[in-house]
Amino acid sequence: MLAVGNLVAGYGGARVLHGIDLEVGAGEVVTLLGRNGMGKTTTVRAIMGLLHPDSGRIAIDGADVTGLPPHRIAQRGIGLVPEGRQVFPTLTVEENLIATAANRTGGPPRWTLPGVLALFPRLAERRRNLGARLSGGEQQMVAIARALMTNPRLLILDEATEGLAPLIRAEIWAVLATLRAEGQAILLIDKNLAALQRLADRHVVIEKGRVVWTGSSEDLAAAPEIRDTYLHV
Repeated sequence: MLAVGNLVAGYGGARVLHGIDLEVGAGEVVTLLGRNGMGKTTTVRAIMGLLHPDSGRIAIDGADVTGLPPHRIAQRGIGLVPEGRQVFPTLTVEENLIATAANRTGGPPRWTLPGVLALFPRLAERRRNLGARLSGGEQQMVAIARALMTNPRLLILDEATEGLAPLIRAEIWAVLATLRAEGQAILLIDKNLAALQRLADRHVVIEKGRVVWTGSSEDLAAAPEIRDTYLHV
């Protein structure tokens, strides 16, 4: 579904990515792991067209989309839950969700307003609340539900549970497990290794803008040297 090959990118002449290779198949959950500042968010920004790569190739279903603007990437079926949530503060929960609604599946949409509110009952209770009046955890739920309202074939989450209370984190991990069981392809960034190992099919570890290791959850559990060298602060 998504194939990133030899991706090189940076900001203002400062190179951050030095040849990233990454793939996500249909129905697969893949994590992008690494310490802060190693290039995870830069990789996501390049995939989404928010950052123009210096070189390399980004393909969706085999079609080269390198350098396309963000709305064209989204139209290919990629939904983003950005770092920092970026909920519209002056819109209600319901308005935030309706604002992005789209169906590019060619059939009945999987995700509608009733569907995402059933997935996040807390949002159903707060559907008339303004985005600015929500807690950080509730805003993250809105960000995920908003991305789902585009009915994406691939869902990308940048820092899925960072800074959230334990109860909210548990709710979000449960939602992601539900999505995985339904066959939703996911590219996921987070720091909770235990939760990621339970959820994901494969992990990609990057260090200073380069892929240094890839493998399954079983492989990662059996490689403490990888966790100690590249993931622990």
